[in-house]
Amino acid sequence: MTRSVLADLDAVLSIARLGSFRAAALDLGISTTALSNSIAKLEQRLGIRLFNRTTRSVSLTDAGKTFVERVGPAMTDIHDAMLAAQSFQEIPRGTLRINAFATAAREVMEPLILAFLQRHPQVHIDLVTEGRIVDIVAAGFDLGLRPAELVPADMIAVPLGLRRSNAVVASPEFLRTHGRPVVPTDLYRFRCIRARLPNNALLRWKFEKDGNAVQIDVQGSITLDESSLVRIAAQNGVGLGYVMEADVREDIVAGRLVRVLDDWTPTLAPLALYYPGRKNPPAAFTAFIQAAREFANR
Repeated sequence: MTRSVLADLDAVLSIARLGSFRAAALDLGISTTALSNSIAKLEQRLGIRLFNRTTRSVSLTDAGKTFVERVGPAMTDIHDAMLAAQSFQEIPRGTLRINAFATAAREVMEPLILAFLQRHPQVHIDLVTEGRIVDIVAAGFDLGLRPAELVPADMIAVPLGLRRSNAVVASPEFLRTHGRPVVPTDLYRFRCIRARLPNNALLRWKFEKDGNAVQIDVQGSITLDESSLVRIAAQNGVGLGYVMEADVREDIVAGRLVRVLDDWTPTLAPLALYYPGRKNPPAAFTAFIQAAREFANR
């Protein structure tokens, strides 16, 4: 079986799993046109149509369903065999796909991911950040990175031990002009920077102290959907912002931002790297897990 045939079979399985040529093309790292041409050639070679395609949907034909049911387990066995062979590599190489919240990725980017790549230059890391929680197995990722409390129960977790919290910040000029909130309900009197979540809902600022939990629906002149934009707006005196403390730590130390209500923003659940149980994982995967454990124990 040639490498191109294996790639074509993987493409069929990816389209069947994701239900979209576009999503499958992104998953496989090729263009939609190239993927469509590959499937057309495979269908021509087989003499059958595998997919029903319209401008809005993709579905397997009856022949396609039978084909996928037979090919899927076989391809799993082939990939397992390849991984078993790769596990004997002395030098880690290949691609690791990691799915993470953007805030989580920023926290480990330099001390874990970039440090790992410096030690293992033949490894390629494909890091995908998104706000929603995905099934990393179904989406074709090797690893996930999330707060420990959000790791699925059937996954193996590697706690990374990072202390994390939210932070309410503003520029020194803003606080000199408008004063400082002392308790969360004071925020109703201040101009704030609103944030929109991936599901399109507005973020309610969460606080807790001495067992008392409070959520505030703040008001302000701007709504943003990315933490880095909230940071910029806060630095420019637009209002109070609510972000991950790690994202503004350097700004606080440098005096560009000032933290308030810190006694109302307790420590959050630590980050954890997680993955499904694997037989004979490749050397790159094993090396990254070892690096994560060393990072957690530093």
